[in-house]
Amino acid sequence: MSRTLPEFTSHCLDLLASVGPGVAKRMFGGWGISVDGITFAIIADLGDGERLWLKTDEHTLARFQAEACPRFVYQAKGRDMALHYHAAPEAAMESPALMRDWAQLAWQTALRAQARAQPKKPARP
Repeated sequence: MSRTLPEFTSHCLDLLASVGPGVAKRMFGGWGISVDGITFAIIADLGDGERLWLKTDEHTLARFQAEACPRFVYQAKGRDMALHYHAAPEAAMESPALMRDWAQLAWQTALRAQARAQPKKPARP
């Protein structure tokens, strides 16, 4: 059974295709976008319309801040909660070519996060 994705979600998958064949899955009222089971982008509406949010870390944060990309911050239990995602630059939303570098930054960030999360193999005696 095939389901039709919302137009904006399909557009974002097209924009991020340089990373690989993306899959969009429902997540917390929005969408998670992954390649090979690794999520590197999300689509969510934090009150000002749906936006594409790209995974960030200490290696990529300065690039996103230089473009004045807001951080993903939501309210939970009366407190601000921030995720390591920043909005994609507006100009990059125009074409896959303009998004390519940003998509790669998010993908590399997701790969680093996955590598940190992998359990270490026990040392052999």
